[in-house]
Parts: sequence; structure tokens; C-alpha cells
Amino acid sequence: MSLKRFSITQIILSLLIVLFVASNAYAETENEYNDEEMIPVQVRIVEDSEILAQVGNNIIKVGRLNKDEEMMVYPLSSDYYEFTFGNAHGLISRDDVLPMRKSKNILGLALTNVQKINQNLITVRPTTIYNHPKDNSSVFGVLEENLRYPIIGRLRESDDSLWYEINIGDDAKYIRADECELDNGVPILTYHHILKDSENKYFRHTSTTTSDTAFDSQMAYLKEAGYETISLYQLEGYLNNSVNIPAKALVLTFDDGLKSVYRYAYPVLKKYDLQATAFIISSRIKRHPQAWDPNDLQFMSISELKQIQEVFDIQSHTHFLHRYSDDKLPVLLSRTEHNIELDFEHSRRALTQFNPKVIYLSYPFGGYNADAIQAARLAGYHLAVTTVRGKVKPGDNPFALKRLYILKTDSITAMAERIANTRSDVKPMQPKQ
Repeated sequence: MSLKRFSITQIILSLLIVLFVASNAYAETENEYNDEEMIPVQVRIVEDSEILAQVGNNIIKVGRLNKDEEMMVYPLSSDYYEFTFGNAHGLISRDDVLPMRKSKNILGLALTNVQKINQNLITVRPTTIYNHPKDNSSVFGVLEENLRYPIIGRLRESDDSLWYEINIGDDAKYIRADECELDNGVPILTYHHILKDSENKYFRHTSTTTSDTAFDSQMAYLKEAGYETISLYQLEGYLNNSVNIPAKALVLTFDDGLKSVYRYAYPVLKKYDLQATAFIISSRIKRHPQAWDPNDLQFMSISELKQIQEVFDIQSHTHFLHRYSDDKLPVLLSRTEHNIELDFEHSRRALTQFNPKVIYLSYPFGGYNADAIQAARLAGYHLAVTTVRGKVKPGDNPFALKRLYILKTDSITAMAERIANTRSDVKPMQPKQ
């Protein structure tokens, strides 16, 4: 069962509300609320109420709260209150609640300052929220499936049952551990070169070359299975515990900036309404498009890069560092921190013609060390990806993020297993071309 989607009008309205919250512009745009009215309000839910929140790219129904339960909310507009939900905010209709009292001594607000344990639960089905960690406890409501929700504590009861403590509406609520899964991380998938089998004469034995039909099948599976492609900006928020993303979330990345991505990957992603990140070697951008030659590794032009931005976010794969040294190792590993930083900065400047916010980096051939990590920080990057196999989750080093390859020899079943919410062994990936 997938999460219920709302009408365009509802989505636009709710999105405006969430953006309104994020900008802390409560009073500026709603003159009816003065400073006193911004005080949190304890409310009683007067009828079973659906709740909304932004999760990934969409405003969706995220659960239901039961009649006669109480919670802490904040005035937002004439139609909605907001309340603490996951790493951000949820919305509840004003018509569904009855204000009881206002107080500067907020009853449960201390929970918002509780240090999270950097672990999320995942709902795989509609999941009961209890008021206390006991099976005979009253029920506060239900979370929808396909959510990642931050855990603030674990409790082992006398009957040996394990419970997860969560924060909803600035109050502690509880979920049975056996009714959900632990979050094992978000997969970042890696692609490079895409060709038709009929034209692939020189790259058949290159593991990083994928056929156009296989790529189409893989993207069709993601869409059919309900996966949502999130941006690296959203992934950064997930790692920083500042946004809500769905359980079935992943990131698509394409290294190098090859023309085959424009020719074959771009239309497929557009067809399935998926988004991706293109890590571009900025020194290899062509001034004008080249005539297509499948026997050569060609790079995208300025106009082609601008066109793919409909679905691709442009980020850095360095400027002059994408090459091997004489000892067959990534040349980056033989450079000083200062020289690496200069290259990283050069790449950012060169790519600003496509994106003013170049803050993510892919190390060439996956080669990195302590100097590269420090250089990335100093050059203003927020995250960097490697070729170490695995998923990413809060607590990981943001400058050494793991990724996963889906090889041309992998079946859809193998792909499904690799990206599902299971652990991935950490080991080096095959070097790319």
C-alpha cells in the first residue's frame, strides 16, 4: 500500500505552509497572530484526524491521530496548526482540535532538545503509536508505511519486549520494535557510461558501462516499486537529521559527464520522473556538442549540460585531477592538500555557470585520503562520495560516503535486494574506467 497523495491544490497549499515554517516567517505573513498567539498551545483532538508532512519531494498523509488525545501545537495559519513530526514538522487541521491552554512553560518541549541516538525506524506497514511502552497502553494514533522516523530512545520492558521512544508533538510516544525495522541507510547508486548493445564494440568488458535497455528496466523497477529519488541536498538533510525522507528513498549519481548520459540516461529519467546528480569533470566540458561516436568516450557540451538540468543536479568531479599517475594510482593521492584544494575550488567556479550551489564532490576513481577530505572542507564542499560499497546514514563521515554499483550483469532481483533496507558489506568497488 502506498502513501495517499493529495490534490494539486492541497499539495501546493501544504508546500507553501511548510516553506513558510522553514523560513521562520510566521508573524510576518499572518498578521492575525501576535507574539502572545505564537506561544505553543496544548490541544485535544476532537475527532480522528489525518496528519500531513513533507516527506522527500511530496506533501503526503503521514498518519492518523485518535480522538480525545492531547498534543502540543503551534499556530501557523487560519487553517492549520503545526507540530513536531520526525526531523521537521507535521500539519493538523484547526477544525480537528480544541485548544485547551497556552503556557510559556511548555509541557513536553524538553523533548525537542533530547539528543537523538542517530538511528531511525522504518515503517513497513501502518504502525501503531502508543502512549506508553506497554501493549495495554492507550493508542495515540498510527504512522503510515514508508516513513523513516528518528528514535530518541530504546526501552526493554519486563516481558523482554523492545520499544522505541519517539517524539510527536513535543511528547514521548512509543512503537513496538517488532512492528517496524531499523534504518540501514540510503543507497547512492553509481552510473557512468550507457550504450546500446548493438553499438558497444569497445566497452563490453567494462563493468561501468550499462546497456540502455538494462538502464531503462532498472529505472522502471524503481518507479514501479515506489522508490523516490532524492537530491544530495535532501540527503545532506537526512544525514544532519533536519528533513524527513521516505523509507524507499535513494540517490542516483552519474560520474564523469559523458555524452552517453545525455543521449540515453536523460530521456529515461525524464520518462519515469526521476532525478539524479551528474558529477562533472569541469575541464572536459565541450564548448559545442560533438557528433555522436559510440566508439569513443565523449563528454557533454555546455548546451547539453544545461538541457539535462531538467532532471540532473550538476556537481563536481574535480577539474584536472581525473587521471592516473605513472604508478597507476589516482593522481589526487600524490598531490598536496593545497594543490587538491585549488583544483576543487577551480571546479566549483567552472560549474557555477550551471549551478550556483556546487557543494558536493565525487573523488576521481574513488581515490581519497586525509588531505583530500580536508581540501574538500576548505574548498566549501558539504559532502563527498567514494567508491566504497555500502549505504549511508546519520553518523557517517560526510566526506567519505559509500555508494553502490548496479552492474550490467545484475538482474532486477539482485538490484532489488541490494537497495532494500538491509545491511551492505563494506569493501572496495571495482575501479571505474
